[in-house]
Amino acid sequence: MKQGHSDKDVDSVAGAVSQKGFTPHVSRGAERTIIGVIGNDRRYELQSFLENLEGVENVIQILKPFKLASRESRTGESSISTGEAVFGGKEVVIIAGPCAVESRSQLEAIAPLVKRAGAKLFRGGAYKPRTSPYSFQGLGEEGLILLSDIRKMTGLPVTTEVLSPETVDLVAEHADLLQIGARNMQNFALLQKVGKCRRPVLLKRGMMNTLEELLMSAEYIMASGNHQVILCERGIRTFEKYSRFTLDISAVPILKSLTHLPVIVDPSHAAGNWEYVSALSRAAVAAGADGLIVEVHHEPQKALSDGAQSLKPERFSALMEELRHIASAIGREMASGT
Repeated sequence: MKQGHSDKDVDSVAGAVSQKGFTPHVSRGAERTIIGVIGNDRRYELQSFLENLEGVENVIQILKPFKLASRESRTGESSISTGEAVFGGKEVVIIAGPCAVESRSQLEAIAPLVKRAGAKLFRGGAYKPRTSPYSFQGLGEEGLILLSDIRKMTGLPVTTEVLSPETVDLVAEHADLLQIGARNMQNFALLQKVGKCRRPVLLKRGMMNTLEELLMSAEYIMASGNHQVILCERGIRTFEKYSRFTLDISAVPILKSLTHLPVIVDPSHAAGNWEYVSALSRAAVAAGADGLIVEVHHEPQKALSDGAQSLKPERFSALMEELRHIASAIGREMASGT
């Protein structure tokens, strides 16, 4: 839209787009307003029609298949808030906690420690998709209730994974940030369901998926109405066996060039071994990640899920200090420990 356009102009253009059978998405920046026109562009010759509407300055065709997630669809970076945390701003946001919710005493032991170290969100899996059907599958709704109680105790927003469209509403009652795990990145029914939910979504890259496929999964969520999407690189499957997965550190700057959405990194699942988590975390922040999601357990040798890749609280606290220096060196900030 032209600078100095009126609200009436925006409403008129959006209405004309709707009448043509397309969906308008209005993005208002500090200086510019962009109206995204989503639909099958082969049905109509839109270019000249849109250019002649009152208040329109320019019409740009987005050739990328991910329209709403692309940089061309909005001005500036998207910032997504949950509690006091803002993903996509100047601060590098850290999410920390155990892989799985095991008990009330476990959460009460870990949550205050990660908060004291500077974590802004608490993580814990109430539902656990496991490779083996005999492995611990999570506490389900009981785990969600425990997470809600921990939020009340610490003030930390909580994030947990949702596995099926049927459980989205239940998980959203208890969690502040809905996590779509790597195995469900292309569960399109689930993506559309969380797209109709008002909760922010943390979308993890699948272990065998390209960056374009990740962005197309984000597009499913956004096209369903929810633009609060945070992308997460968590390692991809390669021929290397010394780590659980291979962390694609190049995904951070590449995604930053392609999309306005925030990008975070999961160093724990990529490493599969706590000894490598700190190094991968440092690399991710240096590469420009907007945050990390790190697994922390006070007794990892007794953990029911992924204990081998979990940091003990004292190591997590030390890592946070290291990350603050790196964030500062690249002009970013991190929450201080208390």
